[in-house]
Amino acid sequence: MQDLYPTRGATEVVTPRQDPVVWGPSEGFESYEKDGFLTVDQLLADDEVAFYRRELERMIADPAIRADERSIVEPQSQSVRSVFEVHRISEIFAGLVRDERVVGTARRILGSDVYVHQSRINVKPGFGASGFYWHSDFETWHAEDGLPNMRTVSVSIALTENHDTNGGLMIMPGSHRDFLGCAGATPKDNYKKSLQMQDAGTPSDEALTKMADRHGIRLFTGRAGSATWFDCNCMHGSGDNITPYPRSNVFIVFNSVENAAVEPFAAPIRRPEFIGARDFTPVR
Repeated sequence: MQDLYPTRGATEVVTPRQDPVVWGPSEGFESYEKDGFLTVDQLLADDEVAFYRRELERMIADPAIRADERSIVEPQSQSVRSVFEVHRISEIFAGLVRDERVVGTARRILGSDVYVHQSRINVKPGFGASGFYWHSDFETWHAEDGLPNMRTVSVSIALTENHDTNGGLMIMPGSHRDFLGCAGATPKDNYKKSLQMQDAGTPSDEALTKMADRHGIRLFTGRAGSATWFDCNCMHGSGDNITPYPRSNVFIVFNSVENAAVEPFAAPIRRPEFIGARDFTPVR
């Protein structure tokens, strides 16, 4: 299969986007087309937020889940940072994935049936939870999971309030229009390190500066229950949370069934299926 988006070579390479942004009718998704993201002020009602928050807290307190390889812990504090494949671990979060407000939007953006490429809960407790460095998700999903095309969308659903101070999501609007192929080979079992601290697939300071100067940076704030849909190729990241106020969210990645993963384009082996799914069954 032709590699439309070369990455992890000797030098950084910028490739213009080869794929549509919105694969279905664009009506209602004009800002997503232009900026690469779409915000929803209230996707979940207050009682729904409380329902999902209780499930998140139950999961991170469960010793069996903490011991599972799908749980990622903070290197310093040893507190749970993320739990992957939550739609398989928890029937409650599986129900959220099937919610028409969620999966229906993914289908409209991607113009097809969709499956879950990845799901997780992210827990950013106060007083020192570390952030996620600048990256394009598609760079990793293409290089290490084998997604051929940019036909993938993520939704981050806030279960706590997103202040402008507690490590919120930052995106460079319009950055989804160009693919930044990063320099450097992918180590074997890179995922074990990258889920705690990104290394391979990290853009250079020079590239990030150029992109920020060109596109600017948008910081997302909002109440619990709000959501941000964003394109797989958006350059995004988040800072550390040194405030007393936690920031937790559910993160779901939908991929088109017409864009199923093949062999990795720039990695020696596939990542585990709880990070990059190989079950392409459509969400019903």
